[in-house]
Amino acid sequence: MTSSIRTRAAGAVSPSRISDDPAIVASFLSDAAHVSGGFTDGVIFPDSVDAVAAAVAAAHHLLPVGAQSSLTGGATPRGELVLSTRRLMALDICDRRHVRVGPGVTLATLQQQLAQRGLYYPPAPTYDGASVGGTIATNAAGAATFKYGSTRPWVHAITVVLADGGILDITRGSVTASSRQTVELVRADDTSYEVPLPHYAMPRVAKLSAGYFSARGMDLIDLFIGSEGTLGVVSEAVLRIVDLPVRLTALVTCSDDPQALAVTAALREHAREAWAGRGALDISAVEYMDARSLRIVPDAVFHKSGIARPAPGAVLLLVQMEVTQSEEATLGAFGDVLETAGVAVDPAIARAGDARGAQRMFDVREAVPASVNAAVARAREHDDRIEKTAGDLIVPFESLGAAIVLYREVLDAQDLDYAIWGHVSDGNLHVNIVPRSMADVVAGRDALVDLARRVITMGGSPLAEHGVGRSAMKQLLLRELYGEDGIEQMRRIKRALDPTWKLSPGVVFPAAG
Repeated sequence: MTSSIRTRAAGAVSPSRISDDPAIVASFLSDAAHVSGGFTDGVIFPDSVDAVAAAVAAAHHLLPVGAQSSLTGGATPRGELVLSTRRLMALDICDRRHVRVGPGVTLATLQQQLAQRGLYYPPAPTYDGASVGGTIATNAAGAATFKYGSTRPWVHAITVVLADGGILDITRGSVTASSRQTVELVRADDTSYEVPLPHYAMPRVAKLSAGYFSARGMDLIDLFIGSEGTLGVVSEAVLRIVDLPVRLTALVTCSDDPQALAVTAALREHAREAWAGRGALDISAVEYMDARSLRIVPDAVFHKSGIARPAPGAVLLLVQMEVTQSEEATLGAFGDVLETAGVAVDPAIARAGDARGAQRMFDVREAVPASVNAAVARAREHDDRIEKTAGDLIVPFESLGAAIVLYREVLDAQDLDYAIWGHVSDGNLHVNIVPRSMADVVAGRDALVDLARRVITMGGSPLAEHGVGRSAMKQLLLRELYGEDGIEQMRRIKRALDPTWKLSPGVVFPAAG
């Protein structure tokens, strides 16, 4: 290992044409956060790493954009030239453990191609229309984080184009921080410069998408994973993959939060035993939908899915199990957990190969955020200032019971309507305000900042998924998490790698103050 790495120059390529076609430009003016006011003079569509390097070197300000699925405004241009990755679509399954992909490849395409070979990429988030580049940029995580972790450990190598057009090829384990927590970058012309790496303490939680990675002696590749396009443009990646698991899915009705947490805790323990080769109940994910979430889901969703609406006050858990011994052994152990926890309602089960049955359960889960979004849209009909107001909070699982009680106490004290759902096996829940007025939005923002501060004191983070982007709220929460000194450490890295603030300016943190 070394603390020095050399960039390479791009090969000669014809400059990619900048499209200023109004229809094309208009399609890039907002992302999934639906933040208004996006503008750009044009969009460029490079089709190779060298073409990316040429575009970056020539640009004044540049915003890399993938599938535009950002929920933080991070893919909404503010005058920068947009660099779309949609033509960077290479996909080469190197062997049964690695796949080389372009950043424009969608997760759906990746999983489809892998499945044809009996392979699987585990850390993919719920939305399979997201691009690989976007998931690397935000260190995205999905439902199966409990077993497989977030994107970071699954990235074996990346090719990154830096702000000066230099190209870095980084393989995990090849370049690590020096004893002074720095790395040296040597340009193709043999000039060199030092890049400081962060040294703030990150919370020890299952997933985190909160600025630049920090650890003593850290791997250089981890600096770019989760940096949201502010330090370089990921132009190619080699990802680790595994054999496609045989999976069972279950929808469990629990009487209340304590029972749901007891079931989840027991499933987590059984999973760890299974991973050690001592049991049959291998759990990859447990999703939670609270009673308030289920209350706003239309009856038609349950009817279409063939699933009975739970009784008022009940909680649903969506459980994904992987078969490592036999289906009967897995289901037998699962039934024992539910019986011990006192679960009275028989779970709905989709056995291996029953893709339709599993999808019906996932449809109920996805109907929760869709129903909240519909409620926000209805409120906007009366006041167009109203916007979605939500938290993405994570705590160590051992603190989750106390955290849920805290979430409800703070929101109830403000007389707010709300819904809570998410990745309970990770300790990561999404707290969403269901606004009736603009006053609810204002009170909800204040409540979420209060919750964020308290979650931090519990060893958690208010930024588990999705990244920071240009969201003023999320940038505030990032400052709460790391303090002004932590933000300044990030700025020092940005200045070293991108002194003119060329790449994704204003994303993650502002240039000053």
